[in-house]
Amino acid sequence: MSICRAVTAVCLALAGALFVPNAGGSEWNRKTVVNFSGPVEIPGVHLTGFGVLPAGTYVFKILDSQSDRHIVQIFSQDEKIVYATILAIPNYRLKATDKTVITFRERPAGEPEALRAWFYPGRNWGEEFVYPKTRAMTLAKTTNAPVLFTPTEMPLEVAAPINSPAEPMVMEMKRAPIMVFKPSGEEAPLAEAVTPPPATEIDETAAKPEARQLPATASGLPLAGLLGLLALGGAFALRLTERRVR
Repeated sequence: MSICRAVTAVCLALAGALFVPNAGGSEWNRKTVVNFSGPVEIPGVHLTGFGVLPAGTYVFKILDSQSDRHIVQIFSQDEKIVYATILAIPNYRLKATDKTVITFRERPAGEPEALRAWFYPGRNWGEEFVYPKTRAMTLAKTTNAPVLFTPTEMPLEVAAPINSPAEPMVMEMKRAPIMVFKPSGEEAPLAEAVTPPPATEIDETAAKPEARQLPATASGLPLAGLLGLLALGGAFALRLTERRVR
């Protein structure tokens, strides 16, 4: 079985039970509910003890988005706990689907599958996840596939969740250089493993809450009242002028 077929099979068997985009939510954060039927290894900065997520239901969201990299977070089912904050690179696919697709890296029997990418429904590009350097080298050799990594040293575990795109850890992720480990163990430029989406495919405001149109909270009644008072004042002044002329 080829690597691509194996990864697809794992994707369907492990995570195919439930992919539910939040139909009532905002498009900008691409909220997606995912059910894992087995343990899944995740990259990024995670809460202590959650480098491998146990089987269960989780929520994926975009925390912050730039044209060349995104910050993805994984929440508990009730969205009260942020288990991980992960650096990701937009990676292009030829055909979009109407369902969420999550791919994994094939692992030896008995070991948890490693999260690879997340594709939101209707989009031709998805999130290719970036691993720490040492782990990326191991995954590239054992899965015989290129793995994205950052040479920037960042803590793998945190005691408290990351809740804001302005937090120092997120800012460091945005600046971190990204490269690729080949199966041979050689380092390579990012372009050798990732096909960036065409400029027309990326809506750079889609994942930025500040770019959304804010609801109109101010009423037009005060302005209408002011105009009415000005009109009455003008009419009164005109009548006084007429009387003086007579």
